Order: sequence, then structure tokens, then C-alpha cells
Amino acid sequence: MIFLEKFNNKKNIRFEMFKKVFGISLERDHKLIVETGTSRGKKKFFFLKKYNWKDGMSTVMFANYAKYVKGHLHTCDISADNINKAKKFTEEFSEHISFYVDDSLSFLQHFNKSIDLLYLDSLDGHNPALASKHQLNEAKIAVNKLSQNSLILLDDKGSKTNLSVNFLLNRNFKIIFETKFQILLSK
Repeated sequence: MIFLEKFNNKKNIRFEMFKKVFGISLERDHKLIVETGTSRGKKKFFFLKKYNWKDGMSTVMFANYAKYVKGHLHTCDISADNINKAKKFTEEFSEHISFYVDDSLSFLQHFNKSIDLLYLDSLDGHNPALASKHQLNEAKIAVNKLSQNSLILLDDKGSKTNLSVNFLLNRNFKIIFETKFQILLSK
């Protein structure tokens, strides 16, 4: 996965997790990715696009992976501005991405395909109680839409994951990799 090396930046604190996720996804022949909470990057000098490593740049990495495996990324954000920024960062992968401006709970409720890789990263973690409840509700909706050998990646460990981890562990998911920032689960 040569594409991944361009994301190996010392500021990308989530790189090791994504390297692990893409390695497992490749082994499991994952093609369909669902992401809640779209990476927005940032603009510099009005027109130059720049990666925002603090943001993690997950959408760009998922888009690269989707192209690499001839798969598809479905990414949802409640902010049209965030979606529009992500579209600019991922223009070269447009045939491998579908964007949705919607509340993630509504989006997941209406999503009708089998999910190979689920990434839950919507709602900022500034209010851990609210963010944890939201991620739990996302997990409850999505759990029955997962493929047999799916992965679930939870972002913002300790601020959004406080309820969803136990919910998933009680449904026979296991933590297979963990960093300071994220938790990866599988059955």
C-alpha cells in the first residue's frame, strides 16, 4: 500500500492505527467503508489546500484505500461546509466516494449496504457525555449492518468511546488494536 506512506508524517498521530486497519482490511478483502464525521483539512492563503494532521485526514486515507482496492467510501457529516472541503481534498477519488450531508444517526439508519469497515468519528469530543451517547447510538444502529468479517474503528478514545466500547464488547466484538487515540474492534 504505497499510497499510505504519504500519510506517514510525525504530526499524523493516528498513522499507526490506520496502517494496521488498512493491513487487516486488505487481508479481509474489505471494499465498503462507512465514515461518520468527514475530515475537513484546512485552507491556507485562500486557495492552497493543506492537510490538517490534527484532524487525522481519515477521509483522504479511506479514499486512497478505496481506490487501491476498487472499493467505495461512504462518508457523512452534518456540516455541508465540511463535506465541501473534503470533496476538494479527494477530487481525484470521486468515483470511489459518496458524500452525505446528514446527521450520522439518520444516515446510518437509512444506509442499506453491508459495511466492511465502520469508522465512527462524528460529533466533537468536547462534551464527552454527549459525544459518548451519540457514538453509542451510532454503534447500536450500525451493528446489524456489518459484514461477517468487519472492523469497527472508534475515534477519540476516552471522550467518545466511553459507552460504545462496552456495548460492542457485550456483542462479542473484541479489541484487536488500541492506541492512545483510537480503538479497533472485530468479531
